[in-house]
Amino acid sequence: MSAPSFNKDYYGGALLIVVGASVAYVSQSYTIGTLAHMGPGYFPCALGVLIALCGVLLALGARRKPDASQEAALVGHNHGVPDLRGTVCIVLGTVAFYFMGEYFGLIPATFAIVFISGLGDRSNTLVQVLLLSLAMVLVAVVIFWWALQVQMPLVKWGIQP
Repeated sequence: MSAPSFNKDYYGGALLIVVGASVAYVSQSYTIGTLAHMGPGYFPCALGVLIALCGVLLALGARRKPDASQEAALVGHNHGVPDLRGTVCIVLGTVAFYFMGEYFGLIPATFAIVFISGLGDRSNTLVQVLLLSLAMVLVAVVIFWWALQVQMPLVKWGIQP
């Protein structure tokens, strides 16, 4: 009889469910409000629910075991050296978003974060990353600038008082 395997995705998902549900529960002691008039408990509650849902998805995905070819693809041929490309691209994309948003506006900032972060996935082609970036610019304009009326100019040049 084989020893039970430790599936870190399952336990990580369970931990996310507990943390998310706890945050959502505690946020109920604050005024939640509505989507139009959010109270101080709205964001923590929404975030807690999203964290718990991510935990459920992670735990459900842990039930699948990768076959030998998938396992080899996950491990790769880097001889134990971690692949930092994704991490570096996400960090650089976030930094670029800050500076592009500060000096150039929402459209260039959104394009920069999606494009640079998308380059972190080796399976993406340049055309795929470009199309995803353009689509996310459209989504950001509709949601943040038009619907939520976030006070960030779509395009600007340089430092403005």
